[in-house]
This record gives sequence, structure tokens and C-alpha cells, in this order.
Amino acid sequence: MYLKSLEISGFKSFAKKGALSFTSSITGIVGPNGSGKSNVAEAFKFVLGEQSIKSMRGKRGEDLIWNGGSDGGPIGTAGGSAGAARANRASVKLTFDNSRRIFPAIDFDEVSVERAVNRDNSNEYLINGSQVRLKDVTELLFAAHIGATGHHIISQGEADRILTASIRERREMIEDALGLKVYQWKKAESERKLERTEENMKQVESLRREIAPHIKFLKKQVEKIEKSREMRAELVTLYKEYFAIENQYLKTEKARLEHELAAPTKELEQLGHELDKAKAILAQSVNKDAKSQDVIDIENRLASIRGEKDAIMRELGRIEGEINANKRAIEKEKEKQKRDEFKTVYLKDLEEVVEKGGLLQSVTDVIALLREFIKKHRNASDSTLIGEAEKEIAALVAEKSAQDEKLRGLSGSETKLTQEYDALRRKIEQEKDTNRDAEKDVFRIIARQNEVRGLVSTLSSALATIRSEEETYKRELGEAGMIAGREAVDFAHIDGAVDLPQGAGHGRDSQQERKHKIERIKIRLEDAGLGGSADVMKEYSETTERDAFLARELEDLTKAKLELFNLINELNARIDFEFKSGILKINAEFNSFFTLMFGGGKAELAVVKEPKRKKKSDAEELSEAISGDIDMETAPDGAEEDSGPEGLEVNVSLPRKKVKGLMMLSGGERALTSIALLFAISQVNPPPFIILDETDAALDEANSRKYGDMIESLAKNSQLILITHNRETMSRAGVLYGVTMGSDGASKLLSIAFEEAVKVAK
Repeated sequence: MYLKSLEISGFKSFAKKGALSFTSSITGIVGPNGSGKSNVAEAFKFVLGEQSIKSMRGKRGEDLIWNGGSDGGPIGTAGGSAGAARANRASVKLTFDNSRRIFPAIDFDEVSVERAVNRDNSNEYLINGSQVRLKDVTELLFAAHIGATGHHIISQGEADRILTASIRERREMIEDALGLKVYQWKKAESERKLERTEENMKQVESLRREIAPHIKFLKKQVEKIEKSREMRAELVTLYKEYFAIENQYLKTEKARLEHELAAPTKELEQLGHELDKAKAILAQSVNKDAKSQDVIDIENRLASIRGEKDAIMRELGRIEGEINANKRAIEKEKEKQKRDEFKTVYLKDLEEVVEKGGLLQSVTDVIALLREFIKKHRNASDSTLIGEAEKEIAALVAEKSAQDEKLRGLSGSETKLTQEYDALRRKIEQEKDTNRDAEKDVFRIIARQNEVRGLVSTLSSALATIRSEEETYKRELGEAGMIAGREAVDFAHIDGAVDLPQGAGHGRDSQQERKHKIERIKIRLEDAGLGGSADVMKEYSETTERDAFLARELEDLTKAKLELFNLINELNARIDFEFKSGILKINAEFNSFFTLMFGGGKAELAVVKEPKRKKKSDAEELSEAISGDIDMETAPDGAEEDSGPEGLEVNVSLPRKKVKGLMMLSGGERALTSIALLFAISQVNPPPFIILDETDAALDEANSRKYGDMIESLAKNSQLILITHNRETMSRAGVLYGVTMGSDGASKLLSIAFEEAVKVAK
């Protein structure tokens, strides 16, 4: 026995708690009309999860609860007399023997399913006393081939409904009886998941489409940043080489010039002391004459001129340095102006084009005008910096020319005085006295001074140029640190590792080429711009990661979609196979029961397709009626177009009668046919229990005996709960429960022993 007991409390007419124990394979429930017998069948429906209150003869959940007193209300409902207090809830508990694990998901020998409804229409579901969801109850019962409604709870109306139903409804009943609901539920769940998966795929694809243009934009920005970083790395390398070479060159040249300048400077100082001594001798000489004074005067004038020449040479060195600096600035600006994006256009010129554009007739004219304007200004260049630098160079060149002219004048004076010196020296050399020897020394010293001063002047000018280049070098270091970072000026580790040009001035062309290359890269870096590069790289990384995540999610969804498609196809194949194989088994049992009930004949279920008809228009039907092609009274609504979904049709043939088809059966024959079909269905996939609610009401005595025989046959596979008035049916029960209703309107249960049941049946 699978079914152990049913407990009812506050449900409909059962005001107080009552229990039915199912210790026999056939249990009968008897009682007069209106006593509440059918409420027992509805209690089964209720506890098994039936959601249609109407099928349990109510409108709201509250109608299922014992309502206390009733002034003559319909018996068998929640009404009653004033004898029993109104209940706040109704509950039904069904207990199963699970020792053979008809519920494999629960590892207990006994399983109880309970449902309660409260006055606020809220429901509670419990399995073994633990609160669960309706879905959990449904899934548990599906495993044992039990449902809230269906083939195992059959009332008199349900028996006839299987014959009156449409072919599609009849198929659904059979599918339920064959236990295909679980597959259909899985299929419906899979289809819902498939729909959600496809919707999620659309959303993911939409998100990827939305971010694709942004990723494309960011990718271009990242490529620019990476290109800029490559240029910056190249710039750092060039800067290191340039600064290493320049630093060593400047140190070497400066040290060389200072070393070469030290000896002539010292010699010049020594010659000055010697000259002072010679002058002193001449000044103290008693034989001093006008020639000696002339020598002193010429020497003083030559010293003054040479001092001026030295100052002019230093000034010329400064001017040369400034001219070179301005030339480098002009060269840098011209490099920038070679790029089209640095071209400038005056507002006045643009306004003139706009005024002309108002006179043009078409877009083609406008485009032609703009092209002419661009061509005109493409090769134009305008730079305030170049103009100012060129003005500065012009001024410096003019100043240099003036200084050169002044230097030439001083050189001429120096030459003239030197000639006077030479003439005076020749005269003095002719004199043989001591004073004349002193004068000779003065001339010799002055001549040497001229040579040494020329050398010192040349070396000093070169040293001044080196110092000017050193200042430029320091400025370049600062600029490099700002543009390319500290790394660009960190050249100490390669200092000395670079091949340096030998000798001052040699190999400077290569260094100048490096400088030009550095300037070009700097301009390109300025054009590219690196502002916010870290934010762009971060955003690109985050966006591409998100796109990759969405791509993986889309791939997972695609796989899930394919798996769901395969699962649905498998379920369809399983349902189709189970259904068609089940029909073969049902037909065998159906024909057996039918021949038993009718003493012969034939009965079967046939799989057919529901025809679809194409509705004709009123004008088409009227035209056909007028032409006599159809009879308006007998014509169908439309012509058959194609077939619809598959259903089931019942085909019967009675013995010794030319009766074929359900429409030609009498009421009793229909009842026997429906019972035979329902019993056949239950035999194919036997449920743990079957409830038959007065399905034998329309049978006569002879057919009741046949019905009783079939009941005993059914009881071999399923427990039977029979709600009946039929004595023959009662006699087949092992236990009878009587249902009575007192003056308070409440149903009461009374069990009757088998021996007493036999007496009652007789």
C-alpha cells in the first residue's frame, strides 16, 4: 500500500478533524446525497495542489474553509449550522508509505504532504512538516506519477468529459495519464529559459554594438599614445647620445682652450713686467731725448688701441653667439611651419571668402572656392617669431658690421703706429749708446706682445664661443627634462662610451644632425599631445576587458542556447515516443476492457490532425450560393487549408450493431466506453492510487458487476478509493467509510468493518 491516510480539518463541510486510513487495496466511501462524500475527493485535489477553486466548487480560497452556521445554505459546501464554530483555516494532510521509495528525492520511509488555506486566501505547503513551495510539491508528486487533477481522480463528469473533449484536449488528458507532464514542464521551462537566453543575447549584442565605436576611438588614441611613447623613447635615446657627446666635447674643448690660453697669458704678463722695466730705464736715462718720449707715447697709444680691440673681439664673440641662437630658433620655427596644421589664415581673408560664398549658386561652387582658398594659403607662411628673430639678427649683423668697421679702423691705426715704431726703431738701432739698447728692448717686447696678444685674443674668442655653447647646453638640459623626463638627461652611464670627434670643430655636423632630429621629434610630440594618456589607457583597458567579458558571455549564451535547443528537441522526441508507445499500450487495454464490457466489438484511440479551415469572405460565399455551387445552409465556414496539431480520436464499433462512432452511442454505452477508456489509461502507467467519484452511477445491475470485476483488476496495481451508491461496487471494498451530516451541517466519518459492509451491500 502506497497511500496510508488522509486527514481533513476545517475543509469545506468537515468542521472537525477527521481521518481516513487506507489499509485495504479498495476503500469505499458511502453516504446519502449531500453528506459531503465528494468533499473527500476535493480534499485530495486540494492537498495535491489544485489551483482552480472553481473545480472544487468555490469562488475564493475562503470558500474552502468551514464557515460555521448556515441558514439553509447548499449542503456540501463550507456552510453549516450554528452548532460548530467558524474555522480560520482549512488543512488537508496526505501520508504515503515511502519504504519502496516512490519519492526517490526523500530518504524517509514515510512522506506527508500537507496544504492549508487561511481566511486571507494565503496558502501554505508542507512536506514532512517543513514549509515548501507549490513547485516543490508538484515536482515531488510528478516523480510518483501523481497530479492535482487528471486520470487518477475521476468523477462522473470527468468520465464523460474524455469522450466529449476535443481531440486536442483528449490528447492532453492522455499525456497527463502517461506521465508526460514532467517532460512538458521541463520543455516549457527550457523554452522559457531559451527565450530569456535569446533576450540576454540581444542585450549583450546591443551592449557590444554600443561600445564598439568607443573602443575604435580609444584604440586610435592608444595607438597615438604608443606611437608618442615610441617617439619619446627615441627622443630619450637621442638626447642621451647628444648630451653625452656635447658634454664631453664642451669639457674637452674648454679644458684645451684654457690650457692653451694659460701659457700665452702668463707670457703676456711677463712681457708687461719686462716692458715696464725697459720704460723705467728710458725714463730714468739722463740722455733721454724726444725719441725716447716718442717711444713711450707710441707704446701707450698702441696699448690703448689693443685694449679696445680686445673689447671689440669679446663683443663680436657675444654677437656671434646671439646670431647663432636666433638662427636656430628660426630653423625650428620653419620646421614647424612645414606642417599644414600650423598654417595660419587671417580673419579678414576668411571673411572675404564667406562674403563671396553668399553669391555662389551651388555646393560645387562653394567647394571650388574653398579649394582655391586653401591652395592660396597652403604655401603661405606667417610667423611673428621668425620676423622678430630675423629683425634681431639684422640688428646684430648691423652691430657686428659697426664693430668690424671699428675694428678695422683700430687695426689701421695700430698698423700706422706700428710703422712709426718700426721707423723709430731703425733710427734708434743706429744709435749705439746704452739708452738706445733699452729702446731696442722696448721694441722687441712690444713686437712679442703683439704676437702673444693675437694668440690670446683668438683663444679667448674660441673660449667665449664654448662658454656660450655651454649656456645653450644647460638650457637644452632643462628643456629635455621637461619634455622627455629625467631619464633624458641621465647620460652619465654612457658618458665616454660614445665615439667622439677628434679635435675641436671636427665631426660637429653629425651632432648638428642629431639636434635637428631631436627638434623634429619634439615638434611631432607637441602635435600628438600626451595630455590624459594614463586615463585614456585605463579607459581603453577597462572597455576592452568589458567587451571581452561580453564576448565570453555571448559565447556562453550561444552554447546555452544550443544546449537548450538540443534539450527541447530531445524532450520533443521523448514526448512523441512515449506518447505513441503509450497509445499502443492504451489501445490494447482499451480494447480488452471494451470487449469485456460489451461482450465483443472493437475500440481504439487514433492519432489524427485537427483540420484548419480558411474562412471565406461573405462576398465569396454569396457568389457561390448565387451560382448554385454550394448550399448556404449546409456549407462549411471555410475551405480546408491545412492540418493543425495532432490530437486523439475515439473509434468504437459495438458487437451485433451497426454502431460506429461516439455520436451514435446511448447514454449507458457512453458511460461504459468512458469507464473502459479511463481504466485502460490507468493500467498503462498505474498511479499509486485512483479515486473514482460515482463513476458507476449510470450503470445497471448487469454492467455494475462488470464494473466491479474491472475494479478488482485495477486494484492489483493501484489503491482505489471509491465514492459510490452502488451496492455491487460497495461489495468489492475491503473497508467502507460512511459520511453522515448532522443537524449542525458538519460531515462526520464512520468506518464500517468488512463483515458489516457485506451486510450493508446485501
